[in-house]
Amino acid sequence: MKRSLHQIAEAVGARLIGEGRAEVSAVASMESATPEDLVFVEDEKHLAAALQSRAGAVIAGEFALSAACDRPLLVSDHPKLAFARAARLFREGLPLDGTPRQASFHSTAVIHPSVVLGPGVLVEERAVVAARAQIGENTRIAAGCAIGAGVRIGRECEIYPNVTMYPGTTLGDRVIVHAGAVLGSDGFGYVRDRKTGHYEKFPQVGRLVIEDDVEIGANATIDRGALDETRIRRGTKIDNLVHIGHNCQIGEDVVIAAQTGLSGSIVIENGVVLGGQVGIGEHARIEEGVMLGGQGGVLPNKVLRGKGVAFWGTPAQPLREYLKQLATLARLAKK
Repeated sequence: MKRSLHQIAEAVGARLIGEGRAEVSAVASMESATPEDLVFVEDEKHLAAALQSRAGAVIAGEFALSAACDRPLLVSDHPKLAFARAARLFREGLPLDGTPRQASFHSTAVIHPSVVLGPGVLVEERAVVAARAQIGENTRIAAGCAIGAGVRIGRECEIYPNVTMYPGTTLGDRVIVHAGAVLGSDGFGYVRDRKTGHYEKFPQVGRLVIEDDVEIGANATIDRGALDETRIRRGTKIDNLVHIGHNCQIGEDVVIAAQTGLSGSIVIENGVVLGGQVGIGEHARIEEGVMLGGQGGVLPNKVLRGKGVAFWGTPAQPLREYLKQLATLARLAKK
């Protein structure tokens, strides 16, 4: 969907210099841009290259105000963020005046009569939406998805192909779930019979709550609570192939990189960053603002604290201490 530069400037909070009625339809790199594309530049040293590209318009910082150019500029104090917001406008294709788009339900989709669908909902090929589910305005359910009984999905969500949502799952607004993710499945909880040595399943009857503006990567899996709930709070971003166990509480604006695994009943506080392939044992707590490097390990019941402090290694420890130990080991190896 084409957008006028005036619309884009208003939506992303940028100052428009030049013809506001001009339209663009996508974002691109400077190398591949066409006259219908929008590009961005964060550093003044790259401004000349952006202006020499074929792009129809350029998002740039305040440094661009003094530049002589032959195309419109959108000036922002955070060009990369403005560019990301513009990209979302193109991707969603929603009317900027807030009106719903035209609803569409593919003939092969199976939608139970009791389902409540908001205006502008799209349900694509072979998707199944079970009884009593509720889907909010302008949400898209892509091909092959399975939406369980009583699931609630907010407005302007993007659910990519072959996502499975078990009963008892709730999504807020503007949630993105990538292909193959499984939300609300049973937790890995068993009780061992001491007499026979056999394992019996512990009840997994809780729910999963995902708040607004969360993004969940492809083939990620998030278990529902055993008796209560698993909750992913507002603005958290979860990469591909991440597993989050039952009863976990994930704070706001947390970033979790690929192949990380969280056992049950873990608390991750606001603003935490977890690198790739991190492993955390049950009942551990990662306090606000902690950064845990790739392949870091946290033992069960442990607490990591220190806003802005980077941890590394297994068991995880402050980066400075970890590097000292590595240096000591290197010296010992030489001896």
